[in-house]
Amino acid sequence: MISLLQSRTQPIEKEAVWRSFKKVKSKGGSAGVDGISVEKLTQRPGKYLYPVWNRLSSGSYYPQAVKQVAIPKMDGSKRLLGIPTVCDRVAQMVIREELEPIVEPSFHASSFGYRPRRTACLALRLGR
Repeated sequence: MISLLQSRTQPIEKEAVWRSFKKVKSKGGSAGVDGISVEKLTQRPGKYLYPVWNRLSSGSYYPQAVKQVAIPKMDGSKRLLGIPTVCDRVAQMVIREELEPIVEPSFHASSFGYRPRRTACLALRLGR
């Protein structure tokens, strides 16, 4: 693991991309703008995951556009939801798995937003 003040000296491991894909796969979700679903990627993981690893390792990874889907709300209006491609979700998970252990200890104890094992319900229960 690297500290926040160091630059990365080793490339991203292929195993990190594979572990991240397994996590993304377990959560499911639909395909993004490229139309590649988790199921399709599962059939030929090397075809799709190797480019993710290669671009992340070289620093040339750029995410694709996000698919926009309108979700109906109770009042009849719609909320726009952005769906990244499965490969982009894998890339995000690789970065998350690398950065989370570094930055998590620096957050305040009463901070609950977007943190592992911390929910709004837990914050209410603890009175924060």
